[in-house]
Amino acid sequence: MSSIKPVRKAVIPVAGWGTRFLPATKAMPKEMLPIVDTPTIQYIVEEAVASGIEQVCLVTAHTKKAIEDHFDRSLELEALLDAGGKTEFADQIRAIADMAEIVAVRQKEAKGLGHAVLCAESFAAGEPIAVLLGDDVVYNEGTPCLKQLIDVYNETGGSVLGVQTVPHENICKYGCVDGEKIGDRLYTVNDMIEKPAPEDAPTDVGVLGRYVITPGIFEKLKATKPGAGGEIQLTDALKALAKEEKMYAYDFEGRRYDVGDRLGFLEATVEYALRREDLAAPFKTYLKSILTK
Repeated sequence: MSSIKPVRKAVIPVAGWGTRFLPATKAMPKEMLPIVDTPTIQYIVEEAVASGIEQVCLVTAHTKKAIEDHFDRSLELEALLDAGGKTEFADQIRAIADMAEIVAVRQKEAKGLGHAVLCAESFAAGEPIAVLLGDDVVYNEGTPCLKQLIDVYNETGGSVLGVQTVPHENICKYGCVDGEKIGDRLYTVNDMIEKPAPEDAPTDVGVLGRYVITPGIFEKLKATKPGAGGEIQLTDALKALAKEEKMYAYDFEGRRYDVGDRLGFLEATVEYALRREDLAAPFKTYLKSILTK
């Protein structure tokens, strides 16, 4: 597999409206909502960089300029912090801007996830891409989620979908993988069903917001017709690609949070706070105090 191209580029679609978090998202992108003190989008970019990604493409909309600004330099703020002796904070925000080469492209119409990925075709430039969805934050003390998928890609040369087994009654919320288990955590992908009714789902293996995809996906996306709501589904293009190329699903290790859901966002906030050395002890004491009331 030495001839396969390395995965250097990541695409993060962030053009959605975030209606589940209204009214907070009326004027602020949902991806900028903080888990403790860090925007959710930063956790996702950090995962990509820790996985070896060098270039990140944010697929944005006209309401998402704050995301682009977050990853840009803020020379006035840096100078203010330096002058005030707050060099630790100044270094922190410089590091955000220096994390990776980050570009943005506009998804000018809301035509679905598949269309958002297609907007990044020029950025991909014929290379394989990682796709990370902005609603999914994955915590792992060891190997980052995306790195686990990239390792499988490097071994197999095929596209890899990040999956986990979900409760049977919840498979209707996810893309469902139909395939054979060929390793401890590895499956072939023979078919995919987008949000099946539980009684129609062939497995409980759900696709959870992380992908490594070969360049062939773009021709499949161009040939994919809009489905319900006029949206171009990434799942449909992946199904077509799986008929021509080997495709795998990997049951990644890590705690995945659906931060596009209010309860999932609260769970992430609490658990990330409890992992912080500066917050864990007093926050745990506080939680115990309110639970005993």
